[in-house]
Amino acid sequence: MKVLVAVKRVVDYNVKVRVNSDNTGVDIANVKMSMNPFDEIAVEEAGRLKEKGLVTEIVAVSCGVDKCQETLRTAMAIGADRGILVETDAELQPLAVAKLLKAVVDKEQPSLIILGKQAIDDDANQVGQMLAALGDLPQATFASKVELAADKASVTREVDGGLETVALALPAVVTTDLRLNEPRYVTLPNIMKAKKKPLETVKPADLGVDVAPRLKTLKVAEPAKRGAGVKVPDVATLVAKLKNEAKVI
Repeated sequence: MKVLVAVKRVVDYNVKVRVNSDNTGVDIANVKMSMNPFDEIAVEEAGRLKEKGLVTEIVAVSCGVDKCQETLRTAMAIGADRGILVETDAELQPLAVAKLLKAVVDKEQPSLIILGKQAIDDDANQVGQMLAALGDLPQATFASKVELAADKASVTREVDGGLETVALALPAVVTTDLRLNEPRYVTLPNIMKAKKKPLETVKPADLGVDVAPRLKTLKVAEPAKRGAGVKVPDVATLVAKLKNEAKVI
């Protein structure tokens, strides 16, 4: 069984992001970049399925600039067997990424596609669902447990009321949540091995996909700073402030 895992290069989650001077986006100059944490969970899950003997090959795919190769190498250090970079300098919006992944899926014919449920930069939470729709594939989002058997997958997913278990016919799309697993620490020997694994580079035009943005960002601004809190002497004063000042009761 072949598994395809999509990974995205984003600003590292430990970095405090800042809006650039012209308010057109986030300043990423000289900022540490890393793999999207949810995608890291997806790669780890694919690796665990392979260790159980359920998966024979893991293919990592990333869409973006040339430096996304670093993200793919990290995925290969975690456990992916090879990487595919869809290289473009264009701004990639969720629909464009989904179309690119659909083209790669058509070419690779994987039995399972695993993605992080969302990226921590735009928080769109759209690519997995769009990919499933474009490919007419079953989908299970927010997975906290994945089990494979023959040509089916059983996925436990997190919903508002608790946990829901769904059965999917393969091929299918699964998006991962935080509680699915804890990614392993990437060791130096595995990093060195990853440098020797094959990495293919293609262009959107090679896949026949138009990645022109459909949406235009008008302005990016930091949220308003919150005012300082105040202490009140008793409950009666608190209730009065909530009623007369905050007007929430």
